[in-house]
Amino acid sequence: MSNSPPPARVIFLGGLGRSGSTLLERMLGEVPGVVPLGEVVHLWARGILAGEPCGCGVRLPDCPFWCEVGERGFGGWTPDLARRAIALRQRVDRTRRIPPRLSPELVEYVQLYRGLYDAASEVAGSPVIVDSSKHASLAFCLAAAGVEVDVVHLVRDPRAVAHSWRRRVERPEDGTLMRRWSPARTAFHWTTQNLALELLASREISVTRMRYEDLLSSPRTAFAHLLTRLELAPRLDFLTDTRVRLGTAHTASGNPMRFTVGDLPLTFDETWRRDLPRRHRLLVTALTWPLLLQYGYHRARP
Repeated sequence: MSNSPPPARVIFLGGLGRSGSTLLERMLGEVPGVVPLGEVVHLWARGILAGEPCGCGVRLPDCPFWCEVGERGFGGWTPDLARRAIALRQRVDRTRRIPPRLSPELVEYVQLYRGLYDAASEVAGSPVIVDSSKHASLAFCLAAAGVEVDVVHLVRDPRAVAHSWRRRVERPEDGTLMRRWSPARTAFHWTTQNLALELLASREISVTRMRYEDLLSSPRTAFAHLLTRLELAPRLDFLTDTRVRLGTAHTASGNPMRFTVGDLPLTFDETWRRDLPRRHRLLVTALTWPLLLQYGYHRARP
């Protein structure tokens, strides 16, 4: 009889960037038995090849947590392993290939993630891992190759997302600016990702939708409801309706909040209502209106 531990349970945060996924992942990471891994899809290029820091502040290749994950999962991290993962992603993990076709390359690609998830679960001593990669195409790949995954579909008002993608935000990893998108491009990707996640939900895969606005308007209530849906321990002692207390997390990639330790004020960011030019608001509304209405974003408040 094998004494190997059971496979890690995978919670996948899906949606478009700038929708609050890093905050939600960090909150989930404070729940007993849950370990957040960050945007694992970027680990190969940013963490292993570029040597960007883990959420703990140490270069990922030197972080004790990730070193042990690499040893357990792959016998150590190597550039060849990272380059292979990146090459496979280019071939099978693409939005335009949803739903993906089961192939030897897809199976190989997903086995890399399965090995990483299980190794991280063992090292952390936590049966549940959180991957905040967000890309619906990766969630499809995991499900197509037999990984049982619980998807949390995180949605934010597309006008707020468009405003966030216009901002100049510096990456603390290297001082460069994070990528910026035009409102039209943001609207296109917002629609594409959310439609893909709606399609995923129609394929008998566990998908729980959460609105960023609900999470920030009533954090304890919204988060408690999510924990119930995910059948996780109902721990809320680190969270109030105005702030959250965060410990150190070994996240591979994500927005600058992944480095935050200690008390973090929970501020409902609606500066887009004031700062997003009217022509951009109208453009984004026109390009996203079917889903905008479906998700309850009927009109901008005065």
